[in-house]
Amino acid sequence: MAAALLGRALAALPSARHILRCSTTYSVEKWFSKQINSDNPPKRPLTAYFRFVKDQQPIFRKQNPDVSVLEIVKKIAYAWKELPVSEKQTYEAAAKVERQAYKEELAKYKAQLSPAQILALKEERRQKRAKRKATRKKRELTVLGKPKRPRTGFNIFMSEHFQEAKGISVQAKMKNLFEEWQDLSSSQKQTYLQLAEDDKVRYENEMKSWEEQMVDVGREDLIRYKNRLKKSGVATQKKTIKKVVSKKRVKTIKKIQRTKDSSSPEVMAKLKTKSSEE
Repeated sequence: MAAALLGRALAALPSARHILRCSTTYSVEKWFSKQINSDNPPKRPLTAYFRFVKDQQPIFRKQNPDVSVLEIVKKIAYAWKELPVSEKQTYEAAAKVERQAYKEELAKYKAQLSPAQILALKEERRQKRAKRKATRKKRELTVLGKPKRPRTGFNIFMSEHFQEAKGISVQAKMKNLFEEWQDLSSSQKQTYLQLAEDDKVRYENEMKSWEEQMVDVGREDLIRYKNRLKKSGVATQKKTIKKVVSKKRVKTIKKIQRTKDSSSPEVMAKLKTKSSEE
């Protein structure tokens, strides 16, 4: 599907190769001279692909002035995919040189930091990774169609009255609306609270259906934790029952086997011999 979209996006172009102009001239020293100082760590250099994007954006925009930014990105992505290996290597070589220079400058930067500053840098990077991960997760859930969380009574009240609320900025409008909400009587609030309860029912019904779909496509990891415990508990209970039944079945089979063995001709003959001797 993605390939089809990219293909259609590039259909208006005569050929990807005809529009490529590789401007790989660069100055590593100049690039890093602006980045390195005691308060500003060196920035990661661009990858080969993003160097290509940076080079091609002006060309694509000039040739497609009425096309949206998203469509331009799709066209460039498709052009990169179709780019000959020999031309890709030019970008990859440039990225490799900058990456090596980045490592050297980063080592110099870290050497001038105190232990506390190094820990602070690590924590900052951890927070950035966590933020990127959360963003990717949110985007994934949106694509998978996860139902929107239920709104509170105040959320519903605010959405209805936001346009006519006093205040220039969003924060000022929200502050004034919150004050108005607090001044409402219990009976006035009840209408919004009831709408919020109805929205909770909507959310639970939609989530139940959505989680069943996620189980069907093998994404149990997206199910709410409490429901995962329930499913895990049911599965464990079934395993336990199966194990008990299996043990009982084995005991029954052994008992039947012993009964058969005791009534065999050889056993009966031994019992008669033992009885006559007595």
